[in-house]
Amino acid sequence: MWNHSVDELLNKVTWPTWDELRESAIIVLVASLIFATIVWIIDYTLGNGLEFFYSLFK
Repeated sequence: MWNHSVDELLNKVTWPTWDELRESAIIVLVASLIFATIVWIIDYTLGNGLEFFYSLFK
């Protein structure tokens, strides 16, 4: 069983090249930054909106 697993990892798997890995990593990094920015904008907007709303009832 062990030899079958090693053979599968070494010979039956297509590993990405360094260029493909770098490109994928950059895509993930950019997508993560965009997603984090969108979440921050929503959090900031809702936080200020609720603060203003609550200040109306003080």
